[in-house]
Amino acid sequence: MDENDDVVLERDGAEEDGMSEVELEERESRTDTKIAKMRKDLDAAKQESKEHLDGWQRAKADYVNALKRFEEERTDAVKLGTVKASRAFITAMDSLARAETAGEIPASFQAIAKQLHDAANSLGLVQFGIVGDVFDPMLHEALGQDTVSEKEKDDTVTAVLEAGWKAGDMVVRPAKVRVGSFEG
Repeated sequence: MDENDDVVLERDGAEEDGMSEVELEERESRTDTKIAKMRKDLDAAKQESKEHLDGWQRAKADYVNALKRFEEERTDAVKLGTVKASRAFITAMDSLARAETAGEIPASFQAIAKQLHDAANSLGLVQFGIVGDVFDPMLHEALGQDTVSEKEKDDTVTAVLEAGWKAGDMVVRPAKVRVGSFEG
């Protein structure tokens, strides 16, 4: 039944039961009053139901958003733990890289060096920063400038003083570099 529909009362032959016209009008008036009160109560119940539904929907949305936020916070905490562990670990990796470059790793230490490399990979650590990279202040820390003779080498890495490390998309340590500056 639509809320705009009117309730239609039909006479049920009460006049024939000995009710006068005045009694019938009083009875009809009382019925109209009851119907008006029922409509008012129905409208109030509909409004209350709507408010409860709106409140429930807001609470559900808050709950879903909280779950998403908790998952993001958990992921960020894992990343932060990885970065903290990595910072302690990369100095050993730097020393290992210098020893490997110099060729000073004894054969008996090769297995341990492999384990260190595997541990770095399991943490998601990636070394970056090579000569020729375009300088990016988000990845590189400029410790000086070198004059370059070609315009294409302007703002490029000319020397890597210390390699940088990333874990995923987070920079654990920026690469310490010298940057080319074209003065043509």
